[in-house]
Amino acid sequence: MLDIRLAGSWLGVVVLAAAAAVPAAAQQERVLARDGITYVSGGIGEAEQQQLLAREKDYNLKLVFTLIEGNYVADVNVVLSDVQGKKILEHFAGGPIFLAKLPAGMYSASVSYNGKVQSRPVKVSERLRTEYFRWPATPEADLPVSRWLEPETEPKPKAGARRR
Repeated sequence: MLDIRLAGSWLGVVVLAAAAAVPAAAQQERVLARDGITYVSGGIGEAEQQQLLAREKDYNLKLVFTLIEGNYVADVNVVLSDVQGKKILEHFAGGPIFLAKLPAGMYSASVSYNGKVQSRPVKVSERLRTEYFRWPATPEADLPVSRWLEPETEPKPKAGARRR
């Protein structure tokens, strides 16, 4: 017969190990490399943002994507070009934060969200440079809360009424 105290402690160890494995798997953002440039993007949710924040020291360029209203946005196409206009990196950022480690110098950052493109020159050194890109919201796509504020088309049932 199995001792219940032993079973309980064994089960506790399994539960703790499983709980520890979930954050470990979530922490593994996919760091990519191309032509000597390493980069990563993400930041969906507080945990992912904290993970990227902890890794900022390894990068010298950070791009942050938001609406003017402050909401973070994802699905942003990022293109980095050198001073001659040669594309050195293109990445589809699935989250609001993009980090890259580049050789020091001048670059052009061109980002697009919902078909709206923004470009600007960016000077990168050994220290982290942060650039914020903001777009105006499109109420139909970016602010679905407005749909909740529309008047109801069906009347609410009266208190105590039975549903069919």
